[in-house]
Formats: sequence, structure tokens, C-alpha cells
Amino acid sequence: MTPPATPPRSLTAIVLAAGKGTRMRSDLPKVLHRIAGRTMLGHVLAAVQAAGAGRIAVVAEPGREDVAAEIAREAPGAQVFPQAERLGTAHAVLAARAVLETPDDDVVIAFGDTPLISAETFLRLRAPLANGAGVAVLAFESPNPTGYGRVLTEGSRVLAIREEKDASPAERAVTLCNAGLMALSGQHALMLLGRIGNDNAAGEYYLPDAVALAVAEGLSVTVVPVDEAEAQGVNDRVQLAIAEAAIQARLRRSAMLGGATLIAPETVFLSHDTILGRDVVVEPLVVFGPGVRVGDYCTVRAFAHLTDTSLEASVKIGPFVRLRGHAVLETGAELGNFVELKNARMGPGAKAAHLTYLGDAEIGAKANIGAGTITCNYDGVLKHRTTIGAGAFIGSNSALVAPVTIGEGSYVASGSVITDDVPADAMAVARGRQAVKPGWAKLKRAALLAEKALRGGR
Repeated sequence: MTPPATPPRSLTAIVLAAGKGTRMRSDLPKVLHRIAGRTMLGHVLAAVQAAGAGRIAVVAEPGREDVAAEIAREAPGAQVFPQAERLGTAHAVLAARAVLETPDDDVVIAFGDTPLISAETFLRLRAPLANGAGVAVLAFESPNPTGYGRVLTEGSRVLAIREEKDASPAERAVTLCNAGLMALSGQHALMLLGRIGNDNAAGEYYLPDAVALAVAEGLSVTVVPVDEAEAQGVNDRVQLAIAEAAIQARLRRSAMLGGATLIAPETVFLSHDTILGRDVVVEPLVVFGPGVRVGDYCTVRAFAHLTDTSLEASVKIGPFVRLRGHAVLETGAELGNFVELKNARMGPGAKAAHLTYLGDAEIGAKANIGAGTITCNYDGVLKHRTTIGAGAFIGSNSALVAPVTIGEGSYVASGSVITDDVPADAMAVARGRQAVKPGWAKLKRAALLAEKALRGGR
């Protein structure tokens, strides 16, 4: 009889997110600063979830409702543990002691200010535990290791991790550096963490001391290599910009390998959730904010700014277009230069070629919106909706005062201010009647020149 398969161990992730980040010079907690439209903490929580973490604990500063809200948004079901005193990384991990009391779990420890660590790296970090390791540490080689803890080895054996301020001159010459992240066997995690002391220059409880303790217990310790750039933490605005550039490079590469053309990729800025379809062409100097999906065969011309927007197939927009607030362009719709859509839907083949604002509007298939048209959607208190039927033609420089409906196939004359509904196939004109006075301008000029002469030419 074949014995039942041993169920795979589950994964617990502990994310350390406490700390105000004073070097950021900000009232916002450091981990809530954004990269590619997502907080640093959000990036880390997304990565550990993608790596298979079934339980997530976040150690945070007490009383931070903004951090708690971000955790709930990015990792529903995660537990939040306060760290009232900041006595070192091991002390922070033990704030989440309750999640370490399941000995069958693997444990990975991450930091809320290392947003570049990928899910694949978390998987590699965890992998040695399945082969019997008690501890796995993430480490990188650095030509300039100043400031980093050093990973001390003897041949292939890992002996300890030494913080720079506690290291001897020989240990400071080591170039294998601690990236900070660690994986622990659930069977040994609580024991190792509980034995960490604070006999060091800072008087803190260092998480890396778990390595030497594991070695003393006869447990296997494995180093998992990582690129130095991926392991970088963010402590100030300069490092935030470096991390932004790194994530943008990843996103651009992924978009191009997925079938989109970025003509000048270094000038295109993507959000973490931007979706670009096949044969999409993006011209230079385009910004994609969160919540944008671009369908196949679309063209996004230069200087477009999109947030919370969906473009269906074969849509063309720009240049100088702004789309936001649940904007939707259906198949074949087109927007030209200096057009803004907010909470508006353009039907298939509808067009607004230039100089137009369409807010809180529904535009039917193949409707044509003339230059200078605006939907007057706000009365100072409430927003109101404009509906433009399929095939309608809105003349240039028209104002549509919502709530109002323009029927299918109807015409609105240029320069009109429309305040009432227009039936289908009707013509609406709402402007003053033109009056022409022959010779008036000549007489007016003569009178003005005479007055100027009386004033001595002034």
C-alpha cells in the first residue's frame, strides 16, 4: 500500500513595516511612498502573496490607520502586529510571535522598504528549507560593502552574519553582504529568535544573529544569492527615485516582450497594473497611472496621461490627451489633441478630434464631437450626466448643460448652449441671432481716432 503523500508545508510571511522613515522628510510613513502607482509596502505584500504565502503578518507602528488600511487593501486577511518599541529586527519579528507557533510552516521575513524583491526571489529563498536547511539568508556580492552586514563563511559553510559596526577589520574586508531577508524552518524559528541577545554595539536584537545560533545548533544554513540592485532598500527620496527607475525598466521590458511597441521606452511611465495589448504603439512622453487597460492595435500618441481608463481594440488617442475617472473608449473610437474625458464612455467609432472636455457623459457609436465642445457636468454641488446618441453631430464650440440628452442622429449647431433635451434626428440651435450693421466699424474707428486726437495722442 502506498503511503499518503506528505502535504507540502505552508508559508508564513512576516513583513516588517514599522518606522517613520525620517530621511524621507515626509509626514507619510516610509512604506506608503509609491513606486509605479503602488506603495512600497504594497509591492512587498504582492510579492510574498505571489510566492505562495498563505499567512501574512505585518509588524507596524502602533496607531497608524493609514498603514493598516493599506495592508487590508493589498493583503486582505493579513494580521497586523504593533511594535511599540524599536529594539532591532529580531525584536520586531517577535512582535508577531503568534504566527510563529505553527511549527510546520516555513517562514520568510521581508521588509516593507525593499520593494524590488520579486516573488521569484522569495521562492528561491524558501527553497533550501525543503532540502533540510534550518535557515536561508539572502546575500549579494558588493565591490563596495561599506554599511552592510557581512556574511562570514568558511569554505562552503556559513558561520555568521556580522553587522559592520561589530566587525573586525578582517571581517569588514568580506564582500559577501547580507540583504536582510531570511527564511527560517518553522520547526526552529521561534527557538532561534528567542535566543537572540543584544550584546552588541547598538544594544539591539539583530535578526542576522539567528545564523550563528543555527550553526551552534548543528542546523544547515544556506546562502541564496541575489543581485545587489534587487536587494536595495529605500531610505530617502534619492533611493526612492532609483527604485522607481528599476521597476519602470522591468515594466517596460515586460510590455515590449508582450507585444507592445514603446517608441522611446525611457520616456514612458507605467503603473504596476498597466495592461498593454498586442500591437499597441505608445509614442514618447506618455504616463499610465493606475487602472489602465489598453486593447490590441491601439495607438497612444505623445503627451497622453491616462488613469483608471479602458481602451478597447483599435482606439487612437492623442497627442495631449487626459483620460481619468472610469473613462472607456470602445472599439475604433478616436480622440485628438487636447481632449479630456472623465467618467465618460465613447461608443464604437465615436470621435472627438480636438479641444474638448467630456465629463460624466455617454457618447453613442459614431457620434462626432466638434472642437471646443464641453459637457457642463457640475452645478457647484452635484455632478450630472450628458447622453449623446449614436450618430449625433455636435457642432464646434457648443456647451451641453447636464443633465441633458442629445438624441440619435441629431445635430447641434456650432456655438450653441444646449439646456434641454434634443429629440432624435432634430436640429438644435441655441445662440443669439446674427445682426450685421454696414459701415458701423468705419464710423466707430473714426470716432475713436478723433477722441484720441483730442487727448493729444494718448
